[in-house]
Amino acid sequence: MAIFPDPEFADDHGLVSVGGDLAPARVLAAYRQGIFPWYDEGYPVLWWSPDPRAIFELDRFHVPKRLARTLATGRFTFTINQAFDRVIRGCAERQEGTWITGDMIVAYEKLRGLGHAHSVEAWRGDKLAGGIYGLALAGLFAGESMFTRIRDGSKAALVFLVDHLRQRGFCLFDIQMVTPLTAQFHPVEIPRQEYLRRLRRALKEAVTFED
Repeated sequence: MAIFPDPEFADDHGLVSVGGDLAPARVLAAYRQGIFPWYDEGYPVLWWSPDPRAIFELDRFHVPKRLARTLATGRFTFTINQAFDRVIRGCAERQEGTWITGDMIVAYEKLRGLGHAHSVEAWRGDKLAGGIYGLALAGLFAGESMFTRIRDGSKAALVFLVDHLRQRGFCLFDIQMVTPLTAQFHPVEIPRQEYLRRLRRALKEAVTFED
């Protein structure tokens, strides 16, 4: 198993380590220590543990009123792990740019095959409206990225995912950092030490993303 430096020794930007590969064992070891990979094509793998860390509190997740009205119409239907490859590639092809390199796609597809990476798909009829993917380890779900092709597609998938995580007994939904999109759902930022404390507790939970 890969050994990373203590994330408490990360630099001021949250950088913990440089180099290595994205082998499943290394990636899983990183997440268990509160570390995740994030880098650009052509650069070595960079491993991060930012302080503060952004999370969604599952019992206080905020759904904007307009989105709630949209969801109440039944406009979207949802699936789990039915189009993981399409979701991760949709995230990688966003017009605003992405950090999801070809190697990252390969790595997370391997993790999907091992039962650790998961996707939620939002559909409008037979069209993929949007989706979100991430990594599950015991009671942790680490959200990685989401994309939209039809208005509100990714947001609808996120709301469905939060409900699913609540029902399955997850206790930690890590989103790493706040973005303009996730800010609409009222995430909170907590100190790294608090995140690591919650992570240790989450990794003791006997829950699974799917049966």
